Amino acid sequence: MMTITRRLVFPIALLAFIVLLGSCSSTKEVAYFQNSSEVDLTASKFLYDARIMPKDVLTITVSATDADAALPFNMTVPTPLNQGSRSSYAQALLQSYLVDNAGNIDFPKVGSIHLGGLTKSEAEKLIQDKIKPYMSESENPIVTVRMTNYKISVLGEVNRQGMYTVGNEKITILEALAQAGDLTIYGVRTNVKLIREDSTGQKSIHVLDLTDANVINSPYYYLQQNDIVYVEPNKVKSQNSSVGSMTTLWFSATSILISLTSLLYNILN
Repeated sequence: MMTITRRLVFPIALLAFIVLLGSCSSTKEVAYFQNSSEVDLTASKFLYDARIMPKDVLTITVSATDADAALPFNMTVPTPLNQGSRSSYAQALLQSYLVDNAGNIDFPKVGSIHLGGLTKSEAEKLIQDKIKPYMSESENPIVTVRMTNYKISVLGEVNRQGMYTVGNEKITILEALAQAGDLTIYGVRTNVKLIREDSTGQKSIHVLDLTDANVINSPYYYLQQNDIVYVEPNKVKSQNSSVGSMTTLWFSATSILISLTSLLYNILN
């Protein structure tokens, strides 16, 4: 009986060792920016500013010296406040504006304004020029535009998959992965995919190599609203998935075999 058991222990230990060996990854497969000392980052010197796209949701605030003059441009929506079985209305929220497929919004008094493709500052200047005729000449209104639905999604071999809202309307590929808890040890760092849709609805897929420091110079280093980042699993993860299932079955079969052998041994002796 002891001889049979020893014979079974060796292949089990060997299989466990092979699985453990296969799960190891080299530093070259894991480390970011491996050639950082060789990269020229001169081209990366610019300040990113997001551009307004169809289906963006905007809040637009107008301020002026004369509060009454700005009031018509600050439309509000009352919010219900539940009080037991009755509903009353609490402090109103600013009206939000959905950019249509043509890149337009319908703004109070002014009517249709085309904001698609503009940066936040460009949109603020355009709206300011549009509303000035409705105010006294001495007024110089301040317009503030914010994107309320600026979000990105991170999927695949990361620690926390999900959709993330970006409050400051600016995020890099590294910041997005940081929010997702970084890549797992099984994530392919040389083939991170970025899925993007432009203002016309055209989809495109771009590959980013995080082991190459030149990614900082990439036009896709900064993410746009609604970008999707996908990290694919490496071969080890794929192999381990199939090996894991086979190992479970193998151990189960081995356990049954040992039990039967022990039973026969006791019966025959």
